[in-house]
Amino acid sequence: MIWKLLTAWCLLAVTVTIHAAGLTAMLRRVSLRPPNTRLWPVTRLLVWVAGWLLMLHLAEISVWALFYWWDKRLPDAESSFYFSGITYTTLGYGDVVLSQGWRLLGPVEGLTGILMCGLSTGFFFAVVSKVLAAKSASEQD
Repeated sequence: MIWKLLTAWCLLAVTVTIHAAGLTAMLRRVSLRPPNTRLWPVTRLLVWVAGWLLMLHLAEISVWALFYWWDKRLPDAESSFYFSGITYTTLGYGDVVLSQGWRLLGPVEGLTGILMCGLSTGFFFAVVSKVLAAKSASEQD
């Protein structure tokens, strides 16, 4: 039981580290200059942020999937990536499950996914807030 919780903790730590590094890289790019508040530059920025966040989440899902595959918790790579994706996003179809001894990792991955998606939502909100603040400042000038 302790080994399984330690494994889940390590996977959580790697996931959070990937997310923190990715958000830090995005934050540097987004905060370099005041955003242009016209339609297409804002649209381009939001599409870029959404795409970058999606890539972060896919990398994080891959960490969990590669563990399941490497440790032979699931029969093949496709099942591992599928299970990890539906668990991380909390869809949870239930058609692929971990063995009874390792079922605890599923809820931990789901909670990790919820936290990382919430963090991404907060970041996206911060970007939109920055655009709105720039628009408000330019209208006051």
